[in-house]
Amino acid sequence: MTFIDTHAHVFSPEFDEDREEMLQRAQAAQVTQVYMPNINVASIDAMLQVEEKHAWCHAMIGLHPCYVKQEFEKDLAVIEKWLETRSFKGIGEAGLDLYWDKSLLDQQREALRVQCGWAKKYQRPIILHTRDAFQETLEIVQEQQDGTLRGIFHCFSGTVEEAQAVLGVNFLLGIGGVSTFKNGGLEPVLQQIDLKHLVLETDSPYLAPVPRRGKRNEPAYLPYVAQRIAEIKSMTVEEVATATTANALDLFA
Repeated sequence: MTFIDTHAHVFSPEFDEDREEMLQRAQAAQVTQVYMPNINVASIDAMLQVEEKHAWCHAMIGLHPCYVKQEFEKDLAVIEKWLETRSFKGIGEAGLDLYWDKSLLDQQREALRVQCGWAKKYQRPIILHTRDAFQETLEIVQEQQDGTLRGIFHCFSGTVEEAQAVLGVNFLLGIGGVSTFKNGGLEPVLQQIDLKHLVLETDSPYLAPVPRRGKRNEPAYLPYVAQRIAEIKSMTVEEVATATTANALDLFA
């Protein structure tokens, strides 16, 4: 039984004191691959250092919506040069975030469109961050979808109807620690959506699952998410691990 963490910021400064031990714990928990979503231009070097040392930790590249500022085009130009230089496993994390700041929505939309274009050009999945902006994000994906765009709505915490809309644009749902929260709201989604549409993630160091909620998250906690999905769907953890691992391997192939 193995797991794939499709979204973990293991290059983050929160792990600088014990990164090697943290990654050893992940492997001990049968997490065999970790996909690292980039945040901004400044985070690229740290991420690539982790990938160079640990080949099972895979770098993706993109511009997180919270780092889309007035002159975002300059950051996108730097990232595009990286894409022309070497291969990355995915684009992202990209998306829209209206929780902190609504004033840059137009810039965020344009940055997302550019990154959807990269995903299609380089035939890589795009990892979508959407906070208080599900409908706005979905509309751009629908607009950009030409039959080749694939990816993950990361940290999905929406309704059954929203989940079905995600499947309608041929994207997967990234399920993480929120699924274990008492009031996380994901039970109806997990009851109704087939396993073939799900991948696992931690979003480390954020959103640690129960029973680690409130602590720093790490990939070793991924089995807690799988266990919760198994409970809700009345199946074994092995079934959840097998299906979600296959989904991730197919997406990132």
